[in-house]
Amino acid sequence: MRIAVALLLLLASITFALGIVLPIVRFEKLYFLSETPSLIDLFTGLWNDGSWLVAVLVLIFSILFPLLKLTIVFLAAIAPETLVAHKSVLRHAGTLSKWSMMDVLLVALVIFAAKTSGLANAFTQPGLWFYATSAISGAFAAGLLKRQQKSD
Repeated sequence: MRIAVALLLLLASITFALGIVLPIVRFEKLYFLSETPSLIDLFTGLWNDGSWLVAVLVLIFSILFPLLKLTIVFLAAIAPETLVAHKSVLRHAGTLSKWSMMDVLLVALVIFAAKTSGLANAFTQPGLWFYATSAISGAFAAGLLKRQQKSD
């Protein structure tokens, strides 16, 4: 089970990094204008436009919470005797993973809104799929660690 957790955490880390730097959505307007922002581009664009509150929310829920969740699960996997002794640690990782999946839902809603408004065509990009893979594999790793903790 430790090998499965290690592989899931490796997958989650790699796909998280790819998910925040690769484009998450492509908007095509008027057939010749297109934009392909990544989560990092979205944060910096909002910050530079003066939408600091929204930029900070994107930073917290899109980048920091998932990073914190991965860090907690990594620490629980590396030092279970010290960290897993506190039963709430992995429960918090599960709570954080629910918040990190919120971005996938929000991007899906933006794509739906763009397509139905007729203003732009929107298409998912690899960054969204890598981001979702990271959230799901991190949640599976946390679940396996929680199950291992109960059996010990």
